[in-house]
Amino acid sequence: MLYGTGTFGSGRDASSLDRACDGSLVQGGLSAALHSSHLSADGEGDSDYLAACRVRNAESGPQSGSLELKLRWSTSKAPSSTLTWYNEDYDGVREQAAPLGHGWSGVVRYEGGTYQVMVALDCVNQKNKALVAYGDLLGTSNGTTLTGLGRVTTETAEKAAAKHGCQVKAGKQLTGLSTARLGTPDTAKPLQQAQGSCVALRRTAAAQSDTPEIMEYPADPDAPQTNCYLLTKAKKPGYGLYAYYGAAAKDFLTSEGDQLKEGYGPTHSDRDYAWATATCPRSAQQAVFVLYHLHDRDTGTYPVPEYSASFARSALQAFTDHEAKQRGCSDVRIMPRA
Repeated sequence: MLYGTGTFGSGRDASSLDRACDGSLVQGGLSAALHSSHLSADGEGDSDYLAACRVRNAESGPQSGSLELKLRWSTSKAPSSTLTWYNEDYDGVREQAAPLGHGWSGVVRYEGGTYQVMVALDCVNQKNKALVAYGDLLGTSNGTTLTGLGRVTTETAEKAAAKHGCQVKAGKQLTGLSTARLGTPDTAKPLQQAQGSCVALRRTAAAQSDTPEIMEYPADPDAPQTNCYLLTKAKKPGYGLYAYYGAAAKDFLTSEGDQLKEGYGPTHSDRDYAWATATCPRSAQQAVFVLYHLHDRDTGTYPVPEYSASFARSALQAFTDHEAKQRGCSDVRIMPRA
């Protein structure tokens, strides 16, 4: 009878949530993220992470889905490229990321029907160490579910950090995250109207070049990743500019392999790019800045047919100098190509 009424099952589900992610799972945003209060959790059993778990909607139908959480120290083995999404930043806008805001060092990403929230919380009492969390939402999404994902990921990261003696600077409770995405032509605007992540390029030659328009996200000095896209008159992304900080920079470098670590640049030897580094106060890990000549995977072509190395260098310099100034970074270096 207890099984029939759901009483016993609901007790088991609640217990599984309490144990999830080594007891660090914060449940406040779960019901919003998964359209339900009937949830259960199980461990991912992945030894590469500090903790990993999956929460499932116990109900079937179009609203069913799951939320996956993985937590790790920035000092541990870097995760696979399928989790961090840094391995295709030359391909259209696949590597775009929006800042979480609300004082959190995190971003929202979207690819192939999946939303991910990534947050990296520096341990202020343990130099050069950060608690990094990745939350992936599988299933139907809207602003409510995405906000729920953000809450679960950020608050679980904060709780796990405290549990392990890592003192962090946390943000405020997340509200109002949006599923509106950057990579659609109707978000493009003239470069001279840039106010966020592309603002540094307003005074460059971009407006007179093959890329007079932009797609940008709000500027946020707390975000571990910043990106800006320069668009052609046909509103196709021609160049992408990316900045990575702290744990995100370390993960990006790992995704690029040993070549970039040794100072030779990204491993995409068949791609055109420019890159730079800087020393920033929040982490011993150098920040990395990259400009890619973007490929259009839908057409197999380059929206900007001819790559201009001189333009790329000047655009990257302006972008890097502005980012460094906003974050108090120094020793900006435009790096040579191999």
